[in-house]
Amino acid sequence: MLVDLQHLIHLQQLDNASEEARRRLDELPSRHAGLDARAADADARVAEAKQRLSAAQGARRELEKQLAEVQGRLSKYKDQLMLVKTNKEYQAMQHEIATAERDVRTREDRILEHMEVAETETRVVKDAEALARQEHAEIADARQAIEREKVELEAAIARLAREREALRPKVGGEALRLFDHLGKQRKGVAIVEARDGHCTFCHVRLRPQVFNEIRRNDKIVQCDSCLRILYYEERAGEAAGA
Repeated sequence: MLVDLQHLIHLQQLDNASEEARRRLDELPSRHAGLDARAADADARVAEAKQRLSAAQGARRELEKQLAEVQGRLSKYKDQLMLVKTNKEYQAMQHEIATAERDVRTREDRILEHMEVAETETRVVKDAEALARQEHAEIADARQAIEREKVELEAAIARLAREREALRPKVGGEALRLFDHLGKQRKGVAIVEARDGHCTFCHVRLRPQVFNEIRRNDKIVQCDSCLRILYYEERAGEAAGA
């Protein structure tokens, strides 16, 4: 294979690896944002459970306040019952007492219901808090992994840049200028493989004569369509077929 072609293939591989590392590096903030959202969801579940528990406890306290008022009224009625003088007054007071007693039973029943709800919500809060602690621990581990990956990617990008700069002087001036020009004009992809008579980038069928020239890998040949430099890589089983 032409030496310049070998070097250009290596340069493109370095550029591709660097571009992939930069792409992954650019994705890291969005991954952090995803972890932020995950943490916020866990905290929101805890907050919602606590809110429901607080509502149940507040409703119970309000019923207990009402119960105390009704019990006070019932006690007053019973005291007044001893002071009535007529049968009509007695019956009226008995009616008030019966109504107050029903109110007491109703509120006591509702208090018990809210106590049961509060017990359930208390368990829900504890479960949500336990799950949130687990989520936050996993999130912390994930953040550390992202930071380690960031360091590794930055180191890889720097290493690839050094390798690239060390390789560039080894390429002939004309071939390097063409590679640089195509890289700028073709979104960083200046050289690609030709396979099965096609350019693997733009997928245009190559003329048989051109493909045969590419197969020899002894000179710089460009795709008639996308103008990228083409090279041929022999694969197992292809030599016999050729």
